[in-house]
Amino acid sequence: MGVLLGLCLGAGLFLIWWSFWERPANSRRRRAHRNGALRSRLDRAGLHDVRVSALVVLSAACTVVGGLVTWALTGGTVFGICAAIVATFLPWALLGQRMRRRAKQLRTVWPDVVDLLRSAIRAGMSLPEALSQLQHRGPEAVQPAFARFAADYRATGQFIPALDALKAELADPVADNIVESLRVTREVGGTDLGRLLGTLSEFLRESSRTRSELEARQSWTVNAARLSVAAPWLILLLMTSQPAAVQAYDSPVGAVVLLGGLAISVVAYRLMLRLGALPEPERVLR
Repeated sequence: MGVLLGLCLGAGLFLIWWSFWERPANSRRRRAHRNGALRSRLDRAGLHDVRVSALVVLSAACTVVGGLVTWALTGGTVFGICAAIVATFLPWALLGQRMRRRAKQLRTVWPDVVDLLRSAIRAGMSLPEALSQLQHRGPEAVQPAFARFAADYRATGQFIPALDALKAELADPVADNIVESLRVTREVGGTDLGRLLGTLSEFLRESSRTRSELEARQSWTVNAARLSVAAPWLILLLMTSQPAAVQAYDSPVGAVVLLGGLAISVVAYRLMLRLGALPEPERVLR
């Protein structure tokens, strides 16, 4: 407890000292860019109501809780530090997993959304009506977004601002293409929207089918690599029940071994994900 109180006191004094210095403009720009990237990841994960600061606070809380709980259970300072480092990135890993799961879910429903939208337009509906009817007829994954679009349009009567809000709500590359196509049709007119949506639907179905086959083929490789990374740490977790093992690693040499092994595991895992990842479409029309 004395060490913990000393660390808290030192951190408080450092923050007081840091507050007296003015942050340069380029640092502010880097921070704004970083916050924008985090905001984009939260939006693509469907967490529109979660603030970037809340995610950072959650990560810091996981760091403190993970480190203290591991230290209290094992009695090893090095084990607590390793657990704190791993717990720091746990919210970010869950965010990435949620973002990938939502992108996969949307990828499977977009062809149906485009077909329904095309049918409504060919039936003579206006663009606001065609989008609003998707809150009832569309796939369940996108019904809340189109319901909010319908509510915004009823409240304001302005199509373009409601369309921009829908685009920000969906936060998806395919949604960006659809929204921009509807915007151009609304502003300059044209008769090729039905043909464009039909071509887009066929392309989306073919792309989803191809991507599903590739993911199925590489899933066993990715799972095997994840197991290879996690296996040594699961064995080490079992070893923490032995006081002799805890004492052996709770030393400068043990700290070098554990922290070095943790760094190698993280680098290897990130490299595995980078090499095995399929290219993701970017939001060039955001």
